[in-house]
Amino acid sequence: MNLMWAFFLLLLPISVYAECTCEESSQDGNNKSQALKLKLIAIASILVAGSVGVCVPLLGKKFESLKPESNVFLAVKFFAAGVILSTGFVHVFPDANESLENPCLGDMFWGDFPIGNFVAMLAAVVVMVFETGVTSYFNRSHYSKNEVKNGDHDVEKQLHEGHVHVHTHTSHGHAHGPSLDGLDSSEVLLRHRIISMVLEMGIIIHSVIIGISLGVSLNPNTIKPLIVALSFHQMFEGMGLGSCISEAKYNIRTMATMSIGFSVITPIGIVIGFLISNTYNENSHTALILEGVFNAASAGILIYMALVDLLAVDFMKAKVQTNWKLQIMAFAFLIFGLGCMSLLAIWA
Repeated sequence: MNLMWAFFLLLLPISVYAECTCEESSQDGNNKSQALKLKLIAIASILVAGSVGVCVPLLGKKFESLKPESNVFLAVKFFAAGVILSTGFVHVFPDANESLENPCLGDMFWGDFPIGNFVAMLAAVVVMVFETGVTSYFNRSHYSKNEVKNGDHDVEKQLHEGHVHVHTHTSHGHAHGPSLDGLDSSEVLLRHRIISMVLEMGIIIHSVIIGISLGVSLNPNTIKPLIVALSFHQMFEGMGLGSCISEAKYNIRTMATMSIGFSVITPIGIVIGFLISNTYNENSHTALILEGVFNAASAGILIYMALVDLLAVDFMKAKVQTNWKLQIMAFAFLIFGLGCMSLLAIWA
């Protein structure tokens, strides 16, 4: 009961000030008819760019050079990981802090407490717990079945004793760091599928928000640079997601669903923004809090995924660890991805 009262006390400032708003931003330069035309162009441009980006890594079945085990595909993954990492740090995180530290909120909410950083941290930990829980459940179920089938009690014993020996169908090995090289093929597949699902969730959260932000704008001078910036943004981000979907080896139907879902989510956000543009006030407490919290959570997810699930895993692959040329290529494409996405922050 005490926890419940504490929860309501935390929500009290939000409920009291949720309807209060700062003065709406200047209407100078607004042109509804021209803005509508630009929004239609934005929907088409972003839809095409996102579709192209997410489909490029999925062409491995048609082109030998884009198969997951190829060096070209590895280069695309490092570039895409840099894009996703930069998206979290340079694009989404600053937007979250800008919303949550907006003067319109005053000092009545959380004062000097860095709420955006806290939400991002919490989101990253939640993703880690989720991944650990799902993987642990699968491992225990998988090894229990092997024990019953083969009468092998050593695997279960090792799991309970906390050893890192990993059972495979052909041999026993050691798992060092975050590399997936020593894991059973079914474990690797599960890992890739978890990564692709969580990554898509994080991307979708902030894609809706940036879509709505463009959709509610009535100023053509604001929309024009956003069309170009967001088109490249979606294409690069789509490459990252597409590479993860490709490695997850889903069936055609699931791959199509995830790819289409990513491609249309920002245009859907633009349509939502357009529909609410007459009543939406970007400086209202409710809008600032929701936008800030969702952006912070998305930033935490994207940063965690890029560092832990993409970069750490790929850099620890035996193929990369034993080849200094591949290491140089990996760092080069990583920096290239970081640079391209960071450059877009000038316009969006």
